[in-house]
Amino acid sequence: MPAHRYLTFAVLVLAAIVTAQPIDAQSPLKSRVHATGLASPVAFVQDPTSSARQFVVEQGGRIRVLVSGVVQPTDFLDLRTAITSGGERGLLGMAVAPDYASSGRFYVNFTDLAGNTVIARFLRSNNPAIADGLSRFDLMWPAGQRFISQPYANHNAGNLAFGPDGYLYIALGDGGSANDPENRAQNPAELLGKVLRIDVNVPVSNTVGYVVPSTNPFVSGGPAGVLKEIWSFGVRNPWRYSFDMPSSGGTGALIIADVGQGAWEEIDYEPAGRSGRNYGWRVREGAHSNVTTPPPVYVPASGLTDPIYEYSHSVGQSITGGFVYRGSAIPAYRGRYFFADYVQGRVWSLALTINPSSGEATTGTLIDHTAELGGSPVLGNISSFGLDAAGELYVVNHTGGTIVQIMPVIPPTAPTNLRIIR
Repeated sequence: MPAHRYLTFAVLVLAAIVTAQPIDAQSPLKSRVHATGLASPVAFVQDPTSSARQFVVEQGGRIRVLVSGVVQPTDFLDLRTAITSGGERGLLGMAVAPDYASSGRFYVNFTDLAGNTVIARFLRSNNPAIADGLSRFDLMWPAGQRFISQPYANHNAGNLAFGPDGYLYIALGDGGSANDPENRAQNPAELLGKVLRIDVNVPVSNTVGYVVPSTNPFVSGGPAGVLKEIWSFGVRNPWRYSFDMPSSGGTGALIIADVGQGAWEEIDYEPAGRSGRNYGWRVREGAHSNVTTPPPVYVPASGLTDPIYEYSHSVGQSITGGFVYRGSAIPAYRGRYFFADYVQGRVWSLALTINPSSGEATTGTLIDHTAELGGSPVLGNISSFGLDAAGELYVVNHTGGTIVQIMPVIPPTAPTNLRIIR
């Protein structure tokens, strides 16, 4: 074979090797620091009116503005004088209304100066990067108070999320201490330890700030004294939950990451519209018996709902919920659920298989992405995840004060217009 043919053959083989690298579920990922200079961030929220702008919630009471990854000098909102911060308290969550572009409404979750939970509505000002601080309106709860009493300093949860139905979902911790000593998560007359669903699309003049949707499960039935705002029972400290939004190709399911007591961290999966569940706390921690007396007052016909996934405290000690990935940059990971452990600073993705008849999910392969994303120096203690306007995924580094984007490692492309030089 002439020498130039050997060279031609070698080039063709090299091109085949370079291009024959399909991105599959084992494809490597990498991280990129999107923003720095933040103080104890706990949430990353996309502004639906500008793809370049996001809001970052700081536990200490400020909502900062990012524009193309640069922290702006003027806060979107400053609540430092209105909150108690430290430990598990502080400004803990934010959600923009589905009609934010026209209404300018957004909601925040914080612990007030007495340590109680407040869900407050605010309006955007004429400047899209600044909120109207004077527009604050605190929602009123069934007891007639504009706060939810917190008996202890921990287990405040704090997340807020609008579902695909347009309603606001609020998952509240059990009130704190350990093992839910007053059994609030199973008490039908308590909001604590529950997932709530309310309709906040009411006139600004509404004195309560919401109405209960007629399709909530306990509007016309359920255990004695049950509060109509309750969507489901039995959560301990649901530190981040999200919806697999149909608008991005998802199923509409609610996925809850519930922090465990002393042994198990859990992920609960709820198909779209599947209300009235009891996730078991404090009777169960994960799928395991915990404090079994007294038995639950409310058990649906299907029984208590076990998590679809759990891990022991030999692996991690405080789960941080994330999102089912529906972006386009890393297509092999579409449909996988990303989550983390705050204490260990670990990030995983979990395969989900959805039953087409029941909508329920079962889990498949688990991939640990911690090392390839940079480990502790980059990820720190992970307090939250976020999505940008394109559905791409970000990690919130609480201790490092950074926002980190998850990205694919793109294999090199084959060279083009190759010429043989004799």
